[in-house]
Amino acid sequence: MAKFSPPRGMRDFYPEDMKLRNHIFDAWRLASTASGFEQYDACVVESLELLQRKAGEEIVNQIYAFEDKSGRQLALRPEMPPTLARMIVARQGALQFPVKWFTIAQCFRYERMTRGRKREHYQWNLDIIDENSVSAEAEIIYTAINALRLMNIPDNAYRVRISNRTLLSELLSSLGIAQEFHPAIFMALDKKGKLPREEIEKLMLAENLDAEACSAAFDLMDITSLEDAAEIAGDDSPAVASLRKLFELLNDYGVAEQAVFDISVIRGLAYYTGIVFEAFDTKGEFRAIFGGGRYDGLLSAIGGKPASAVGMGFGDVVIGEIIEELKIEATSQNNLIAIGYMTDDERTMATRLASKLRAEGKSVTLQTRPSRAKAFFSFASARAAKAVYIGPDDRNSGKAFIKDLNTREEEMITLT
Repeated sequence: MAKFSPPRGMRDFYPEDMKLRNHIFDAWRLASTASGFEQYDACVVESLELLQRKAGEEIVNQIYAFEDKSGRQLALRPEMPPTLARMIVARQGALQFPVKWFTIAQCFRYERMTRGRKREHYQWNLDIIDENSVSAEAEIIYTAINALRLMNIPDNAYRVRISNRTLLSELLSSLGIAQEFHPAIFMALDKKGKLPREEIEKLMLAENLDAEACSAAFDLMDITSLEDAAEIAGDDSPAVASLRKLFELLNDYGVAEQAVFDISVIRGLAYYTGIVFEAFDTKGEFRAIFGGGRYDGLLSAIGGKPASAVGMGFGDVVIGEIIEELKIEATSQNNLIAIGYMTDDERTMATRLASKLRAEGKSVTLQTRPSRAKAFFSFASARAAKAVYIGPDDRNSGKAFIKDLNTREEEMITLT
């Protein structure tokens, strides 16, 4: 008989796996609603043209694309910003701005499998549309940090690294490197830490930069502080001013210690236009926990009115591995009541009790067949917080005990 497994890079989630997934998803939802973000969702299949128009080159090469029976060129979404932009543009005249939306979306990319990287993953996206100030970046970074705290991740276990692509562009211009070369340099420098320096410089040489310019651009990655960058760009640099304001706001939020300046944060996606950020574990053992930034040109690129935008993507794979590495217990509130019975004669009474408790808003799992007490409590202990077992004596008396499976305390309840 053939054995079937999930396609390579895809995952099944058995009930025991859902505990960790729910721990992550619950934190995402709680952090989102606590910061006033509204939830949205969208179809998982998108127009290939939309995705190719504004995704980064790396993502375009990883798209799961196909042709449907009508000859349409479609794809499984690899990320959410193009879909979000499409939805905003469709109702741009009716929406009340600024928009603060969030979603938890399943995304697909055909890419090389490594630690922290699957070919499908769930991604929490936060976006604020039509807010020009860095208050948008601050709100999103704070909300992401709040989610990590809700997952019980220690504050010292990660850092959010922040930079500004506009600042890097200013620094490149100060070296005499023309603006037309900046996007290619961004794409090449974004591979720092993934490829050797000589390989990155080859990528820049392939874009017709001379060797001296390539070396100078790479040396910018050695800048270690915002003040050092300001000395080159000048204190009147708008990019420097926006970063300083952002760090002030993060201090007001009480999360300044979790944020650091890092000129090497670039983000490989072509649509980012300003401040960008990525969070990494402090030991440097994992891929990025989350990342995002400002993408002010995306709406107009697909036919909408120009509007500023800031967004973030936070995947479930890396944070799941970090939670397991730190041995953090994936917790969720368990109020489930299990109800079992000894013989068919008690089935009616057990069913009516379950129906009554469910009508009161309680979560109840009702066994679907008679069982011995030992087998029932073994089943209940693995799933529920409380349990009721009905035997002939309980049926005759019209009373039973509801047992707290943690404290072993019992409370008498009426069955009739």
